[in-house]
Order: sequence, then C-alpha cells, then structure tokens
Amino acid sequence: MAEFVHALKLTELPPGSAKTVEIGAAKIALYNVGGQIHATADTCLHRGASLGDEGSLDGKLVVCGWHGWEYDVTNGECTMNRSKKLACFETKIDGDAIWVKV
Repeated sequence: MAEFVHALKLTELPPGSAKTVEIGAAKIALYNVGGQIHATADTCLHRGASLGDEGSLDGKLVVCGWHGWEYDVTNGECTMNRSKKLACFETKIDGDAIWVKV
C-alpha cells in the first residue's frame, strides 16, 4: 500500500530546481515549478540518465542532460515520443517538508 514518505526539506529544492532522492529502492526526481512540487521516476527512458541530478528544469519540462529528451514533470509525458511516459508520484508539502507517496 502506498504511503507518504518524507523526501526532503522545501528549502533544499528552490523554485526552478530538480533533485534526486532515494526512497527505499526507488530513485525519484523532485522538481519545484514555481512553488509546485512534482515527482517522477528519476531515470530517463532513452539511455538511463538521472533527470534530477543531470537534467535541467525549463518551466515544467525537464531536459535530460545526456541527449536532450524532454519530459513534462506534471504528467510524465515525453515531448519527443508521446508513447513514453515516466511514472509520477503524488507529493504534498507540510510545513517545510516535502512528502512523496510511494
């Protein structure tokens, strides 16, 4: 059963940034899009790069640092290949804490 797990402090993820966290065995990329926190699987579906650590956030798109694949962080869709989609995770903010449902 999925439950919310503390991921990091909100101050560790300023607006316009991305970061990878490990929750159990899962690597999850967190993104701060204008104060809204989104979470997806961390691994690019093209060649396996880390989106949170090696990608760059441009608005609501994360661009893979290896080959430029782009994903909409609000729904996981790959803008370059609509048949590809990252897993997305529900998030919530409680005080200064970011929580992810895994």
